[in-house]
Amino acid sequence: MTDTAMSPQQIVEAFFAAMAVGDHDVALAHVSDDCEYDNVPMGKVYGPAEIRQVLEPFFAPTPEYILEIKRIAAAGPVVFAERLDRHRLESGWVELPVTGVFEVHDGKITLYRDYFDLATIMTKWPAPAA
Repeated sequence: MTDTAMSPQQIVEAFFAAMAVGDHDVALAHVSDDCEYDNVPMGKVYGPAEIRQVLEPFFAPTPEYILEIKRIAAAGPVVFAERLDRHRLESGWVELPVTGVFEVHDGKITLYRDYFDLATIMTKWPAPAA
């Protein structure tokens, strides 16, 4: 339910709000069919289905997730968002500073790029189930 009357920043904030409560359906409704998701240290995927294939397994071991936007700024279709992602795992809380860059066109996110330190998360994240 993307509204083209929303600003690019509002669309990104709506995406984050849905992600913060684990509603991937609503979050992914804000991305275009050909959206490029560049999870910088890990690679690129395209479109809602591939983005879901990255996000859902990542969040699976996280019974609680807090997304705190530290700073957000927009210039035309480009939105920069510095945030702190907090994940509660069985072993405790893991905090991951992330900076995201988004482009929004025609009411949809067409580029979603996250920058973070892979070592920060991998040293504390549970190994994927075999």
